[in-house]
Parts: sequence; C-alpha cells; structure tokens
Amino acid sequence: MKTLSTNVSRRSFLTGATAAGALAALGLAGCAPQAATATATADTAADGEGSALASTGSDWLGADPELAEGDLVETRETELLIIGAGNGGMAAAATAADLGLDFTLCEKTGSIQRTRHWFGAINTKYTKAAGAEVDTAKLLNEFTRYASGQADQRVVRVWIDESAEVTDWLDPILTAAGMTCAFDNDVDHETGGTDFNIFPMEHYYSGKDAAGEALERNKVLLAYINERGYDVTYNHSLVKLVQDESGKVTGAIFETPDGYVQINAEKGVLLTTGGYVSNAEMLRACNPMVDRCVTLQYGSPNNTGDGIRAAMRIGAQKDAIGAPMIFDRGAVLPGENAGIVSEPGEPATFVGTDKQFNLGSQPLMKVGRDGKRFANESTPYDFCCFAAAANEGGVFCQVFDSNLKEDVKRFSTIGCSRQTQQLLAKEADTPLDEIYADQLEKGTMVKADTLEELADKLGFAGEAKDAFLAEVDKYNSFFDAQKDGDFGKEAYRLSELRTAPFYGTWFGGSILTTVDGLRINPDMQVLDTEGHVIEGLYAAGDCSGSVFANNYPEYIVGCACGRTITFSRHAVRHMAGDIA
Repeated sequence: MKTLSTNVSRRSFLTGATAAGALAALGLAGCAPQAATATATADTAADGEGSALASTGSDWLGADPELAEGDLVETRETELLIIGAGNGGMAAAATAADLGLDFTLCEKTGSIQRTRHWFGAINTKYTKAAGAEVDTAKLLNEFTRYASGQADQRVVRVWIDESAEVTDWLDPILTAAGMTCAFDNDVDHETGGTDFNIFPMEHYYSGKDAAGEALERNKVLLAYINERGYDVTYNHSLVKLVQDESGKVTGAIFETPDGYVQINAEKGVLLTTGGYVSNAEMLRACNPMVDRCVTLQYGSPNNTGDGIRAAMRIGAQKDAIGAPMIFDRGAVLPGENAGIVSEPGEPATFVGTDKQFNLGSQPLMKVGRDGKRFANESTPYDFCCFAAAANEGGVFCQVFDSNLKEDVKRFSTIGCSRQTQQLLAKEADTPLDEIYADQLEKGTMVKADTLEELADKLGFAGEAKDAFLAEVDKYNSFFDAQKDGDFGKEAYRLSELRTAPFYGTWFGGSILTTVDGLRINPDMQVLDTEGHVIEGLYAAGDCSGSVFANNYPEYIVGCACGRTITFSRHAVRHMAGDIA
C-alpha cells in the first residue's frame, strides 16, 4: 500500500493529468468553480500566499490539503473502507458483515445518520402478495424520461433487477427487530393531468422497540453489525483519497480529534457520503434552481459534498446536470423570499426554520404574489417550486377552506404526501384550528372569516388583491364545471373556496438532498472524466450519479433510497468478489 507522499505539492496536484481532467470536466454548464485558471491558483498557493479561490469563497472544489511529514498520527489497514454511515453506508456495512469481511466504516459525526424510511423495490414478495406487478421496461423508460435521457439506463437497471433480492435480504433483519413492512399499492389513478406512470413499489418498515421507541432501519442495522463484532468509527472526516503509482485508490486520509489518520483498504474504498445539501457554494454552482425556489433545508447539515469533491480532485467525473430533491413543503411567513441566506463559507441556510409542512404537497389552489395561479398544482413535488422560481420571491401561496378534510381524501395523493390524508383521517373529529394550531400560532398559516380578510392577511394588496379574489371566483367556476380551463388539472383534484373559515400558507421548496453525483458504472465503480474506471473507488447513494437529472421523480416513489440501498449492497459484493 502506498502511504501519504508528503512531497506532493499543491502545484503538482493541480497541474497533474487527473486534476486537469477534473477541472476541464467542470466546464460543463453551471457547475464550474468561479476560478481564474488552475495554473494561476497553483502558482498562488505555491508562492505561499494561500489559495486565491479560498479568498473569494467560490472554490467549492478546492485542492487536496498539503500535509507535512509529521501530520499523520496513525496508519491502519482494512480490507474494505466504507465512508459515511447513512442509508447507504449502513446497508453496505451489514452486507460486509454477512460476507465476513474485515471492513472499516467511517462517519464524520458522532452518530449514524437518520433513516430515510420509504424505499422503492421492484416486484418483491410484497408486490406479489398485493397482486401487483411492475412493468420493468416501462419503469426504466419512465425513469429515463424524467432525467431527459441523461440517466445511464444500465445503472438504473441494476436497481430494477436487484432491489427484490435486497428486500429479501433486508426483510428478515428488520422483521426480527420488530419492524413490519407496509406496501403501498394504491396507485391506480391519474396524476397531474398527464400520463405520469405510477408503479407499485413503495416499502415502508416501522415498529417499536421494547421501550416503546420508534425503530429505525439504520439503527437496526447498527445493532446487526454490532452483534457480529463490528462497529462504526466515528469523528473521522474525509480529507483526501490515497492512490498508488498506477492511480488505483488504496485508501483515504481522515481528520480525527487525534490528528490525521490514513486507512489503507485492500479491496477498495466505497463512498457513501451523501450529497451536498449544506454546501452553499456547491449548491449555487451545481443546482442554481435551489437559490431561486427553496425556503427550507430539511436534509442533513453534515452533507457537504466531501466524497464528491475528494473524488473529483483525483479526476472523477460528476453528473453535468444538477438534481435537487425538493419537496413543496417549506412554509414561510408572508413576505419572506426563497433563496440561500448564509454568508460565503457558511453552511447553506434558508429563511424557513421549521420542519416540513406536509400540507404543501396537496393539489390545492396555489398563486404567486400577483394573486394569480401559475401552474397545474397536481404535479410532482418539485414542479410547482420550479414554476414558482419565476415568481416574485420564488414562493407561492396555497389556499383552502373548511372542507379540507374531504378535499384531501378525494385528492388521494401518493408517497409521503399521503401523511396529510392519514393525519386528517385520524383527526376526523378534531377541528382544523387544533390540528394546525402550531402553524397558526407561528403565522405560517393564516385564518380568516372572509376571502377579503384572507387576502389581507396573506399580504395581497391593490391589484394583487383584486387578482387573487378574481382568481378564487374563476377557480370556483372550474370546480362547478369540473374542468380546469387554465391548466388542465384533473377534476377530482379541484376544490371550491366557499365555506368559511378560509386558510392560507406561503410556501417555497424544502430541499432534502441532492442526487447528482459521481458518474458510476453498473458495478458502482467511479468513472474518470473520460469514462474509464478509477480502480479501487466505488460510490453509492446521493454522492453517486448516473441516475438522476433536473429533478427527483416523485411518482417513482422511494426510488432514491431504494437505489441507495441496492447500489451499496451491490458495490460491497463486487468488491468482495461475491458477484462478477
């Protein structure tokens, strides 16, 4: 194994062939660091004046840090190195434990990351038990359509083909811990006034432990590996990847409370480090729509693109097109705008400080600050947010009347937006004011006895107020006619606004994660800028790419987490030689 070479300067790194390729790849639209040139930056650093890019706060990629001879406090050996203890890392670790591998799972924080419970799997035993079946060819091509042809269909196919086996492997682990699977097969309805295809594939495991606490998949997997003699190595923050003379990745260097530690990995390194939802500079460069329509960050504050950037510094290729996972649930006060509000160099923050408000995903009437509707509200989560990016402030207002419970039941949305339907059904005898007391108290929801009063409380004035009231009248006429004459929303997802009291909430997008990342092949091996495999380097989950572009395909429910678990398991099996 090659240990750290302390005589490799930043100049030689930046001007090397792999770095040149990486920087060249960044010339793709909208995702390049705002730098002068690599050479100029290298010269500045070599002259001891510090990084010119760092001073501008625009260098989201950066260069590998320079480490002196005595900076390494320890070098360890392992067979397989997994970096990141989230949904992907925990699935990878459990797979490695089953295979009896000597592995190390490093997490930069002091705990494993929270579970994304909903995951998509294709034609599992639960699918068959429900009498359902997924047309895999149709699913593959629907996925490709969402990504405007930029998904690698060979990679997507791995998830489609292997997710049932992954469920068969995972199911007994979770059920033994006391979790049960709820399979959603209620997908037989129109969506969005278009031909969106919906597939029966959403799996959700839940349960409680002996103490009555809710069980989480990642915590169950942690207990699973603990029982087999493994554990997570915490407080290890990825600094750089290590390569041998051939370019093969042989390990990584971490910053720890005790200093820099190098871990060499015989079978390779698997990145499961998540996306970059908390990296403001990277978001602005690679997902500019976020700065135009998002009001709430509901992802992990720890996801700063560490794995993506470390791999790109050694020549890895990143998806050219961003893919933010945005849900229409970022409630804000009237007058607040979308956009990143953090200072340069700080984690990405937004005006929204509350948890997601699930009601935003219901196809109720939505208008901009001009008081007018601007889109079909019965669309995937991010569509209205993207459309609202062209509105003043990048936000939209959602309004409804006292018939909300009946409306939401009729709307019959799918995925996690169904939580609103479940909540209102459970609280059938509870007044809306009690159900939404928290939002009403905070002011993120307003209530009025008349539509005129509602308009005032929502901040509409002058022409905008007149337009809003006229729009309500028109929307009521669409309901009466059972036809949306403006945007073609399905009749069963229309509602009337006639029964006081009336309610309204301003929303922007809530960003959960980013799902554009390192390009990979069907074995999850990371590719360089020429499309060649970087030996010894794998990626899975949100730090990996080749699957999504522009959006998160909401009607392919649970596809992101399903892909994460499936790809992580596949990568470990490939590294171990368990699959060809």
